[in-house]
Amino acid sequence: MTAEIVVRPLSPQLVEDYLAFFDGPAFADNPHWASCYCFFHHNPEPQTWASRRADQNRAAVSDLIRRDRFHGFLAYRQEAPVGWCNAAPRREIPGLALSADLAAEDTDVIGSIVCFIVAEAHRRSGVATALLQAACRSFQQAGLQIAEAYPRLGISDAASNYHGPIDLYLGAGFQWYREFDDWAIVRRRL
Repeated sequence: MTAEIVVRPLSPQLVEDYLAFFDGPAFADNPHWASCYCFFHHNPEPQTWASRRADQNRAAVSDLIRRDRFHGFLAYRQEAPVGWCNAAPRREIPGLALSADLAAEDTDVIGSIVCFIVAEAHRRSGVATALLQAACRSFQQAGLQIAEAYPRLGISDAASNYHGPIDLYLGAGFQWYREFDDWAIVRRRL
């Protein structure tokens, strides 16, 4: 892939691009997860997750985007969305506060990166790196002091690396903060 990558912060004006990406190439090679629409960490009733349908998640995310309450970055090539990074100040991602493993005293200064989705044809071509750089720049501009991510460990397939591969973070200057059996928390000072 030689076409330039353009990264844009998600805004209400880009809701149709977001939906087109998730309706189309986002999970083309992994249809089992196509119902998520990256709503998992924003679901106000996590106990209902297993019973939620794609149309419910799509509608909920659309509403949040239109109300400017759901943030992240879309990556484009030739004006088509090819990647997504769910990244925002930690306080804007309600699901993170529900996990005892993610408890932290400094949540007001953290920008959290919870998901990466890159269309299969555009993987390993710099899309995730461009999205990560945009997220960290945005956090820094917002006055946040720490970028934090939650990669899974021991994952070999691209679809299961939806939190972003550990090598992506370590290559961008993140450091181990906490490690669990099959995932970790990594942080980078901004």
